[in-house]
Amino acid sequence: MNALANCCRHFPKVAVNVAKSRYFVREYAVLADYNIKWVRPEKISITKPGKSGDLGITVDVKSTDFMLKYEKSKELQDADDIVKRLVTLEFQPRRETINARREKIMELVKRHNLDRGSAEAKIAAMTSEVLQLQEYMENNPRCTKTRIFLKELIEKRKKMLKKLRIWDYKRFEWIIEKLNLIFKAGPSVPGKACRKDALRKLTQKHCDNIMKEKFDAYKEELKEQQKIFFKDKLEKLIFIRKEELQLGVEPTVTEDDIEAIRKRLEVLYEPTN
Repeated sequence: MNALANCCRHFPKVAVNVAKSRYFVREYAVLADYNIKWVRPEKISITKPGKSGDLGITVDVKSTDFMLKYEKSKELQDADDIVKRLVTLEFQPRRETINARREKIMELVKRHNLDRGSAEAKIAAMTSEVLQLQEYMENNPRCTKTRIFLKELIEKRKKMLKKLRIWDYKRFEWIIEKLNLIFKAGPSVPGKACRKDALRKLTQKHCDNIMKEKFDAYKEELKEQQKIFFKDKLEKLIFIRKEELQLGVEPTVTEDDIEAIRKRLEVLYEPTN
């Protein structure tokens, strides 16, 4: 009992000494050891072309073009030049130019001349309006009403593209190419970018790169060992065949076996890109 009491009395001192000598202290790696730095991504407004996916459509709308209602008018063919100029887009409100641009964009994808209700025509009309509003927002960035309407319009078009992608993927690809759009699917887990989740992904990516580098180095090491092995095997097979022929014994090693090993050795010595 006295020995046990002495051990219990001196145990705290022993524990302190062990802790000071760092026998039971576990060291954790920090992010600074891995050279991982997280920078908060810049927030881009959804009304910007880079966020909405609009790369722009080249549509030839000139100020000398006639209004939509007067394009095929027979009376204008015999009219005076001054009368013709009065019905051009140059002397009309800006809305007429926007309408002409919308019609030309819709002609790229609509199914027939009177098509207004198909998914392709609606998406084309929305795209024309989005492009026009984005140009307006560049000159009037503080117009809250237009910004909210533009955001809602982009979300509505994205919803229609998402449905079209599920229903008919070929038509979806075709309309994306015709309207020069980039469709960006939403994240699987919606939410804002935060430091904790981003650092987890960066750490996992860093660990994967370390594993890949080690695997690549191990593959190169095995490849060098293969070179030595097949080179030694080739020399031994040649020696065995030569000795068997000299002794008059039926050779167990054929020329095909030696040639196969030689080709394998040439493949190993080929430079890799």
